[in-house]
Amino acid sequence: MKSFLKYTLATMVGIVSLVFIFFIMLIAIGSSGDEVKIRPNSVLSLKLNKKIVENAEKNPFLDFGIDDFNDNFPLGLNDILKSIEHAAVDENIEAIILESGSVGAGMSTIKEIRDALIDFKVSGKKIIAFADGYTQTGYYLASVADEIYLHPEGDMELKGIGANVMFFKDFFEKIGIEPQVIRHGKFKSAVEPFLMNKMSEANFEQTKKFIDALWNSMVDDIASSRGVSVEDLNAIADGFLIREAKDAISHKLVDGLIYQDEVKAKIEAAAGTEYKQIVKLQKYMSTNGMSGIGKDKIAVIYCEGSIIHGKSSDGTMGSETIAKAIAKARKSENIKAIVLRVNSPGGSSLASDIIWRETVLAQKEKPLIVSMGDYAASGGYYIATAADKIYAQPNTLTGSIGVFGVLFSMEELLKDKLGLNVDGYNTHTYSDMGNATRKLTIDEKNIIQHSVERVYDTFITHVAEGRKMSKEEVDKIGQGRVWAGSDAINIGLVDELGGVDEAIREAAKRANLEDYSIREYPKKDGFGFSKIFGGMMMQHSLESQLNEISPELTKWLELKDMKGTQARIPFMLEVY
Repeated sequence: MKSFLKYTLATMVGIVSLVFIFFIMLIAIGSSGDEVKIRPNSVLSLKLNKKIVENAEKNPFLDFGIDDFNDNFPLGLNDILKSIEHAAVDENIEAIILESGSVGAGMSTIKEIRDALIDFKVSGKKIIAFADGYTQTGYYLASVADEIYLHPEGDMELKGIGANVMFFKDFFEKIGIEPQVIRHGKFKSAVEPFLMNKMSEANFEQTKKFIDALWNSMVDDIASSRGVSVEDLNAIADGFLIREAKDAISHKLVDGLIYQDEVKAKIEAAAGTEYKQIVKLQKYMSTNGMSGIGKDKIAVIYCEGSIIHGKSSDGTMGSETIAKAIAKARKSENIKAIVLRVNSPGGSSLASDIIWRETVLAQKEKPLIVSMGDYAASGGYYIATAADKIYAQPNTLTGSIGVFGVLFSMEELLKDKLGLNVDGYNTHTYSDMGNATRKLTIDEKNIIQHSVERVYDTFITHVAEGRKMSKEEVDKIGQGRVWAGSDAINIGLVDELGGVDEAIREAAKRANLEDYSIREYPKKDGFGFSKIFGGMMMQHSLESQLNEISPELTKWLELKDMKGTQARIPFMLEVY
């Protein structure tokens, strides 16, 4: 009876919770069409410390101030850029207050937003930046502002950037797991952590080159905005000279030290008027429709995340989903050109080829332009090769033209460490090839090596055809090597430096369009119960905590579950 009452009560609580959340959703859906009114003399507030993705779904809980839900909804780069563009011509917006001490995005995404803010300033409206403290990337964005303010007790970082890789060779040897790696490309270093205890010379060479390129891009932009020389900025970073807030003043990196309550006066001085309201970005997004006018359309297809076979899910790009979106845009009479927005470190070579095939078909019928985000590497570059023109930011990581396969043998762990023996029967010689309980034979390794070589040859053939190069030229700059966008343009992997807006304008030009609207793909699924009861919040919390403890561990867990030959960048770069 006690158990019966307990489970009955739990069921009743669950039903009440379901009804409550369903009621909230109905209100949210019903109010989604309500117009957000922007009063004259308003200021747009940009807080970009949340995760930023290419194309975010609408948050139905925005109007209810439920922070636990709202914090788990990322911002869409597309919405941010459109809002900044709209604010420049919106008579009710007098200025922008940039309140992003940190930014939840990679460096290329930040540059994209930064460039949009530079365009905003052409309108004559001011940008004021204020934060309690600035991370390095947070300051990179803030440096675009006309005036930068910092809390008197706040911190600011300008210390240089680096990349670290955790190596598992000794760990695997201790526990009796043997990584069996087959790869092509001396720079294809995604599997090095399983085989070595430090970077190979080739990996160190490529890492140094693209890290230096990313840093140089950042300091060049800061120097241009702040009127401080690159040499001085490098000296500041090398000596860690910003140790307290007043140091940022003396080195001309901020314009003043003020408290939160003093920000209002600074905004009003910049705007030249007393503002009536501060409009949050998420609210402002619903007021603008700056996608253009006209029956003719340009499709922007968002290719974001690791490339997998099948349908897309959170954080992944499914070959079925993206191929279907490209095919739909190709077949639509109203869509006159296609922009592929790629932000991917790569993934399954088969899935990449499925997507590539659709890009080839699309390019034969309509202008196809690629815009690269933080990453368009390995499989991410694979799907870009058929484009008429490729845009990247100077700090985009691209290339990584190479492939690998990895299997883990637990034979020693099972037999020698745990005392477990495995026996069985197979109908044919290779029936259990890939079985983790034993090592690969020489013949099996040769079979997989042949597959890897075949995929690599297909990869460089696609690149050669798309980029009008010989296979020998592609192989020379391939071999799995990662390039920054600023270097990739010099070796023919990229055509021009710029963001998604430049790519859209190029697509319109090639399609001879003056009046057009934007159609975004893939279509976002409607917000449903699965988002609430599918463990979204718990999963987000666990993933973020695990990644904070050991980013390399989470990447290994992801790599462990990969199927088939992979075309993937060595590691994801995090800059703070």
